[in-house]
Amino acid sequence: MQRVVTYPRWVLRLCLGFLSLLVVLNVIFPLPLDKARNVSPVVLDRYGGWVAGFTVDDGIWRIKADLDVIDPRFVEHLISIEDARFYNHSGVDVGSIIRAARSWQRAGKPVSGASTLTMQLVRQIEPRPRTVPSKIIESFRALQYELFLSKDEILELYLSHISYGGNIDGVHAATLTYFKKPPSELTDAEIALLIAIPQAPEARRPDLWPNVAKRGRDKILAKLRDKERLSDLQYKEATEMPVTVLRNPMPETAWLSARSISEKGETLRSTLDMRVQRDVEAVAAQYLETLPKNVNVALTVIENDTMAVRAHMGSGGRDRDGGWLDMTRRYRSPGSTLKPFIYGLAMDDGLIDGGSWINDAPVRFGSYRPENFNKRYYGQVRIHEALRHSLNIPAVTVLDQIGGLRLEETLTAGGMDVVRLRGDSEAAGLALALGGAGITVNDLALGYAALANGGEARPLRWRENDKPSRPVRMLSQSSADELTSILEQSPTPDGQVPAWLSPDFPAIAYKTGTSYGFRDAWAAGYTDKWTVVVWVGRPDGAPRNGETGRKAAAPLLFDVFAALPREDGHKPYIKDETAPGGLKRIKDPIEAGPQILFPPNGAELLSSQFGDTARGFTLSARAKDNQVRFFVDGQKVDLENRRSIWRPETPGFYEVRAVDARGREAVSRVSVLAFQEIADPRF
Repeated sequence: MQRVVTYPRWVLRLCLGFLSLLVVLNVIFPLPLDKARNVSPVVLDRYGGWVAGFTVDDGIWRIKADLDVIDPRFVEHLISIEDARFYNHSGVDVGSIIRAARSWQRAGKPVSGASTLTMQLVRQIEPRPRTVPSKIIESFRALQYELFLSKDEILELYLSHISYGGNIDGVHAATLTYFKKPPSELTDAEIALLIAIPQAPEARRPDLWPNVAKRGRDKILAKLRDKERLSDLQYKEATEMPVTVLRNPMPETAWLSARSISEKGETLRSTLDMRVQRDVEAVAAQYLETLPKNVNVALTVIENDTMAVRAHMGSGGRDRDGGWLDMTRRYRSPGSTLKPFIYGLAMDDGLIDGGSWINDAPVRFGSYRPENFNKRYYGQVRIHEALRHSLNIPAVTVLDQIGGLRLEETLTAGGMDVVRLRGDSEAAGLALALGGAGITVNDLALGYAALANGGEARPLRWRENDKPSRPVRMLSQSSADELTSILEQSPTPDGQVPAWLSPDFPAIAYKTGTSYGFRDAWAAGYTDKWTVVVWVGRPDGAPRNGETGRKAAAPLLFDVFAALPREDGHKPYIKDETAPGGLKRIKDPIEAGPQILFPPNGAELLSSQFGDTARGFTLSARAKDNQVRFFVDGQKVDLENRRSIWRPETPGFYEVRAVDARGREAVSRVSVLAFQEIADPRF
């Protein structure tokens, strides 16, 4: 006959009431899990190596603990010392409470504690005065944690929050600070010290009180020996180890890069490769030694196949001006670095080829009159020569054919954010060819990586688990390949060996840029495997006279490429061949008639004298074979010393007309204003 076990009704009612009370209390006092999971953002490299971490809001280092990367002996020894029945109780160890009460009664004072690791976790997250009511609340909270979380989750939270003195919470932050290493492999002495410090965090701080810390550590070692977790020899060797007296700074590399991609409370794996990062930083540091403190550098290194950022420097260091700014995300004038995209679009349209001829001579586009950087003009040149030597007039002439808006929309569609610096006028659109826009180092790197990838653009990848995005075609494969062939033969910086003389070094397709007033020096380049963009300048935007992209940035670009892992099977270097017959010439603006260079249409001219005694204005125009005549309000302007000098009779409005040998004409309508010269008594 089966026996049925019964319980008095009052027992059932008591249990039911207790459970109901727990449910009500859970609703009224929910667990503060957000606070429990408030840990430091940490960024790792692609292989899981440490890059940088950041404090939580209250300035505390609290790195999330992961049992998979913590020395298991530390966990075992910790539990044996602090809470031997951790895996058997439900957050409150009744047996330990009874033993502690009896020892207190016998000794007349507290002798041993009864707090479990779960209760200690509660105390760390929600500190309260050490009173009996606080113990009751801690016990209730401990039951809640045990109800909703697993033992391993509770242990990881405990190892994340436990205090190690100062602003150091958690075992991972402690090992980095005190031992300069992660908690994966610890010595017996280190394990004992990590158990001892939380028992009196401020009194046993090894950086402040090394002798006190050593005595606390040795007590833990003795307990581990008594529990037969250490042999006598291990105990002796561990007690002889000195205690560190220095607090090490938290390791950080590429901290600006890590800050920009970090997420609150998360440990994420970035695309950075610390081996590449350290080599690139070493090259940049050596280069920075030659520069004044008010000059900084920024650079981005991309792996072309994956678009992963393998190395990144937002600045050259916090000890330099602007060192706290990530200059790779600041909009700066790119100088001439957008010229390859202008020629690439024209190639796609069939307007030009690398061997096409184009005229390099002074020209005016409405009110916009560009000039070459060196004020020299070379007449008829081929497109590949104009691009390699960064001639301004040909680039603006080609952009005038395809349109500034077309260039801007193409770059934007590819993922490059372009900010016009001079408004939305026609001149502003053409000024894009010469740096009349704002762009970031990272966006320019995206664009040059598109050239390396056959004209297809994809977003940069900063996190290793980011999925590759669908590519956007900016240029055709043939145009991208031709641009690469041209840029690979750009003149190398002083002291650099050309690629065809160094068969073991890949050819670098690169372009430099210098913004107006020498404010920004750029160098952007790529090989089969890598794309690198370098910026050098003053973060405050002040000019650096004479510091061009070729002089100030290109040497660092080539040094960075030399520091990158060598690629296997790079494409051979190919020199230019003679341009095939029948290549098109891009349309020169003067083919449609003369162009008035001065005075431009709509200009206001000031004159202090009028009539025959006036100094006058020198009229200038560009025309086929330079044969042009000037007329003002229908009256021919005579030549004086081979120059057309116009002396207006009175202030007012005039129509200036230039006529070439074929009868084609251009018109400028201007106004002449009178002013009285006033002598300054100071001069």
